[in-house]
Amino acid sequence: MEREPVDSTCLRSVGHDAGRRVLEVEFVGGTVYHYFGVPGAVVARLLAAPSLGRYFNREIKPRYRYRRISPSRPARPWPPSSPPV
Repeated sequence: MEREPVDSTCLRSVGHDAGRRVLEVEFVGGTVYHYFGVPGAVVARLLAAPSLGRYFNREIKPRYRYRRISPSRPARPWPPSSPPV
């Protein structure tokens, strides 16, 4: 799914698959989530909102099922590598 960059302090980019009604949100920390059942009209209101983060937290996050798609930070190798000697 293609995401478009957005002007927000908490959201980095947003994409929407209208046929599947899946909203894909990338947060500034890098984590990506899918929100299911989100109609295009809700996405349009999100993108037009004066504060995308406020709209997202009030109208999308508590109302739609979601799943984390990518972690917020890369996994560290295990066991930790030893420093060079």
